[in-house]
Amino acid sequence: MIGIIDYNAGNIPSVMRALNAINCEYIVGKTPDVLKNVDRLIFPGVGDAEYAMNQLKITGFDLFLKEQSRKKIPILGICLGSQIIFDYSEEGNVECLGLLSGKIRHFSEIKKQFPLKVPHMGWNDLNLTSFEQESPCGLLKDVPAKTSFYFVHSFVICPQDNSVVRAYADYEIQVPSVICKDNIYALQFHPEKSGEPGLQILRNFSKI
Repeated sequence: MIGIIDYNAGNIPSVMRALNAINCEYIVGKTPDVLKNVDRLIFPGVGDAEYAMNQLKITGFDLFLKEQSRKKIPILGICLGSQIIFDYSEEGNVECLGLLSGKIRHFSEIKKQFPLKVPHMGWNDLNLTSFEQESPCGLLKDVPAKTSFYFVHSFVICPQDNSVVRAYADYEIQVPSVICKDNIYALQFHPEKSGEPGLQILRNFSKI
């Protein structure tokens, strides 16, 4: 059973529709108690990192996610959820969950006078990293190389350990887009808005 974390900062209806489309059982929880017995978690997110972290603390999901991570429950972060699993975000200068080591930075802080439109919005192809090619994490099983997914974001994942990056998108810089380490998985794009390839990723997560 998949648990969807509803902390007032996630695109819950779209995720629900995607899981319905692949006939995947799930439960939505507004409190940790509702989700304490699920065997995997989806952690969506849209909007502002500082607001999202405040909501996680109010609901108790900040401690819950850390506890479930220690228990090796598979966790899938989506969009903002893929960012605030790291240590720190420049969006609001906020300390985040620290499930993985790294920072979240604005495009213009990575490359001054960034020439392309921000937010990075629309469809972009994925490129597999050498780490994924050598040791597949399972999330991209049966997803062809160079498949396009739908992105909407202004901040970029900058992990401390580059081996956690399994695929990236080219947008003037290499944008880490698929993250995998142990039981932690994360997608910078929206699989629930990316058609059949996105649904395949959700199928894969449901079987990991």
